[in-house]
Amino acid sequence: MSLGDEHGYGDTARTGDDDGYGGSGQTRTRLPDGDPYGGARRSGRSPSRSLITVVGVVVLLIAAIAFANRGGDGSASTAGNESGSTSADKPQTSTTAASGTKPVESKAGGIPTGYAHDEQGAQSAAANYSVALGSTDMFTKARRHDIVNTVYAPDVAAARQTDLDSAYSSEKFLTNIGLTKNGTAPSGQTFVSRIIPVGTKVTASGTDSATVEVWYTSLFGLSGDSSTNPVSESWYTTAYELKWIDNDWKITDFQQTDGPVPVGRDQKASTADDMTKAVEEYGGFTYAR
Repeated sequence: MSLGDEHGYGDTARTGDDDGYGGSGQTRTRLPDGDPYGGARRSGRSPSRSLITVVGVVVLLIAAIAFANRGGDGSASTAGNESGSTSADKPQTSTTAASGTKPVESKAGGIPTGYAHDEQGAQSAAANYSVALGSTDMFTKARRHDIVNTVYAPDVAAARQTDLDSAYSSEKFLTNIGLTKNGTAPSGQTFVSRIIPVGTKVTASGTDSATVEVWYTSLFGLSGDSSTNPVSESWYTTAYELKWIDNDWKITDFQQTDGPVPVGRDQKASTADDMTKAVEEYGGFTYAR
């Protein structure tokens, strides 16, 4: 576009001494304010000032993210903000952060016992009990009885014992999962049954009762070259109803549901030898919050 195309440029009929035009009686050309060359379209900021502004914004953004993500340091306030909400309305890091309480040191039948009489203790009990109930020991009668008598309330254990003995001694059930009628792995194979808790959550609590949900992944199957039931991964959530009995938490009832299940990555499955080696060399944990 030429200068004559814009309003106020190239008009030879105009006279007078209007500012911004040439001398009287001459063709008047409207000049842009300021420097007509390098500075006519220049913004009011220099490049260095713009860079400083950008850097400042980035620093403030990083600081804001760090402040928003911090938690559990005792500095949070329960006072309401301008919108009327309180800090209790927001997720707290205490739902997943370690409590700092030392794990239990006592055991009964190889199972950690002697938990704290509070929500933290109930969560630790539920996590450790789920590990015991999902272990290979449940397929051996003597060990199964020890586990059930340890984790269940006395008035519930007897009934559970009968139900579990019936289920775990079923030859059809054992055959379906690839075990012998004695509940052992065939020669040359390793039986894997392991539960790994991912997190716990208290959904109800009282002075001597609590309901704790345990979200976990389960490894189950037979590791071996001739296995027809290779080790696979599953995800479940079990809600345990607990009561404080004889100075410890005991299970009175439970309910299991599938998931939440994460999206699986495209990873190559390990060989039977690698899986067997991992199961034999990597032990379990005593869980505590």
